[in-house]
Amino acid sequence: MTTGTHRDARYPQRIPRLLQSHANMYSSNIVVLGLRVAQFTLGFVVLGLSAYVANWYNVDTMSPPPAQIDWLLFVSLFTIISIGVLEGVPKFAPRFFHPYAALSLEFSNALFYFAGFIALSTLMSNLPFCRGSVCSAARADVAFGIFEFLLWVASTIITSRDIFKKGFRRSNNTQAPLGVPPMKEALAP
Repeated sequence: MTTGTHRDARYPQRIPRLLQSHANMYSSNIVVLGLRVAQFTLGFVVLGLSAYVANWYNVDTMSPPPAQIDWLLFVSLFTIISIGVLEGVPKFAPRFFHPYAALSLEFSNALFYFAGFIALSTLMSNLPFCRGSVCSAARADVAFGIFEFLLWVASTIITSRDIFKKGFRRSNNTQAPLGVPPMKEALAP
């Protein structure tokens, strides 16, 4: 009978590699889950700030809100729906989930936030004066748009790394629905 130290001396790399692969898998899932929570929360923050500025334009001024504010309203709603799709479809309808579609959805969110915060910051820099709670809300909207952009870039990088590292593989389950075995061809007489 061998002792634990003797066995570990013969196979020094076996246990750490096994634990490391599982640790990387779990840490990646935890990081993505943390990113999703932050994206979802900041999506509602951007939605609230953009809605506040748009409401001010609709109620207190005679002009419609700028297109930049409307764009960030759209992008925040797109983010909330995207997170529902990215987290719900793999769990509840895995047959309809495609990793490249998820990657394109994440990349489009990052691109939309990039366009949104750049456009709104350009608008804010061209204003002759900016004061009051509406101006502060618009400035905060730019800042949270930057944070959302960075979060979506991080999750896009993680997703692309996982896709290109593991490759895209469909399951080899050829069984029919409800557990019916596939039909077999009969031999010709």
